[in-house]
Amino acid sequence: MTVSAPGAVGAEETSLRGHRSFGAYLAGESAGLLGTSVHVVALPALAVLELKATPGQVATLAFLAQAPVFVLALPAGAVVDRHGTRALMVGTDLVAAAVVATIPAAALAGALSVPVLYAVAVVLGATAVLHQAAAIAIVPQLVGPALLHRANARVGAAFGVADTAGTYLGTAVVTLAGAARAFWLDSASYLVSAWFASRIAVSGRPPAGSGRRRRRIAAEIGEGLAYTARTPLVRDLVGSLAVTGFATGLTGTFFAYHLLTALHAGPTGLGFVMGISGAGAFAGALAAPRIAARYGPGPVLVAGFAAYPVLGVPLLLARPGMAWLTTLAVAGALQLAAATVAGTTQRSLRQQICPPELQSRAQQTSTWLVCGSRPFAALAGGALAAGFGVRAALLAGTLLLVVPVAMLWRSPVRRVTAMPVATAPAGGPLPAGSGDR
Repeated sequence: MTVSAPGAVGAEETSLRGHRSFGAYLAGESAGLLGTSVHVVALPALAVLELKATPGQVATLAFLAQAPVFVLALPAGAVVDRHGTRALMVGTDLVAAAVVATIPAAALAGALSVPVLYAVAVVLGATAVLHQAAAIAIVPQLVGPALLHRANARVGAAFGVADTAGTYLGTAVVTLAGAARAFWLDSASYLVSAWFASRIAVSGRPPAGSGRRRRRIAAEIGEGLAYTARTPLVRDLVGSLAVTGFATGLTGTFFAYHLLTALHAGPTGLGFVMGISGAGAFAGALAAPRIAARYGPGPVLVAGFAAYPVLGVPLLLARPGMAWLTTLAVAGALQLAAATVAGTTQRSLRQQICPPELQSRAQQTSTWLVCGSRPFAALAGGALAAGFGVRAALLAGTLLLVVPVAMLWRSPVRRVTAMPVATAPAGGPLPAGSGDR
């Protein structure tokens, strides 16, 4: 049984309060992210401390977890634009719950090994690509254009809380019950997410582009690529995001390693820095709509991207000691706040101007360019670290973050002073509770 959102379009256009479908979406995705955050803590503990994985095996595991984005992000966009989003969200959550459960089950059977983790990483990564494509595409179906930025900000805030809570919860569960048993919690979180996703009601119209199902998927992928390439605002935003994704891939590869080795932070210090940083993401998401409304999306995007490299400098200068850890925590919180403000603003801007039938393919083109580059950024970072040291890799990533600022400064994005409102399709705006796609 699905739960309908408030039936009046006017109520939908003025407030998210009482919007039951969006509330179910938010609760389900937050539950899934909380479990994923537990996974992020438990997986390295399991691989390194219990299975004694070598550095090469750890690098392979990280690569396999990220590689599905590069391979599947574009096809996932076409699949979501062909089929209903809710069914895909429920199905991928159920598959993920089963896949993650194989880890503690294998541990109970005495059959757990690094190759098992490899297999889980690949399947779970592929499932996550399809789920996230559907989860992003469904938001414009649930809320009207006037509420889209506010809805994306609400999602970012909830995710910031879930990420921080999951990190601390994962640390506690691993300590008390062991790394393998922590994956039962991760599996359960996917089941909770699937239940909430089943409560979502979206537009009763057939999927956009359903009449084109017999076309080759490559042609549909090409439409998403072509839309991104020929639309100036979208092209500049996605190009800036792609460079940012590669740069953060360089710095992110060695962030924890640098804190644990060069700065001698220990697990407690690392958790302290990551926890405070997560609070910054929460604050930034809440403030994003007000900031964009006051200063305009363009200036907010340029300022947000510019803050990222500036606030990355303390990591290059830091030395061991609590004072530096506190500095890094504050810088990380401000950095993630700026990134979240810019992130919710650019996503809302792109969703507002994108035709409904291209929503998922356009988003997945961005995902492919941004997240699909990270496995290669990790390889490049490893080469830089091997040749010149970890600080050189961190410096290269920080310097590269300046490039997107210049790209946005020279683009039409800088001159966008108000969030555009998309023209409603024929027949007017659709209530967010009129059935499933």
